[in-house]
Amino acid sequence: MHIECFKYVLYVIDMSRAVRFYQQAFGLQAKLETPHWSEVTWGDVILGLHAGAEPEQRTTGVSLQVTDLDAALQEVVAAGGRIIDPPVSRPGEPIRLATIADTENNTLMMTQYIG
Repeated sequence: MHIECFKYVLYVIDMSRAVRFYQQAFGLQAKLETPHWSEVTWGDVILGLHAGAEPEQRTTGVSLQVTDLDAALQEVVAAGGRIIDPPVSRPGEPIRLATIADTENNTLMMTQYIG
């Protein structure tokens, strides 16, 4: 078997709002955008956005590592996202961790290595 690419899919309520959020908050590039399916990318990483989500909050398992967590959280909020859990240091681990929600109510973790 030869895998051509690896995609992670999030379900969204409003496709154009979701694409705009990932572009503005994280600088992802829209490679494909339709009302039902879109793909935003960072390098070779593809985040698929699938229409049809319900409004309830969804845990995704997506984690984004950033160099400046506080600045990144400001960008998330400016793009329409929310901070669910503010940054905390993890005892015995060299990271700070926060949880955010995108405009579609998907939760993501954000981390910054420290030390």
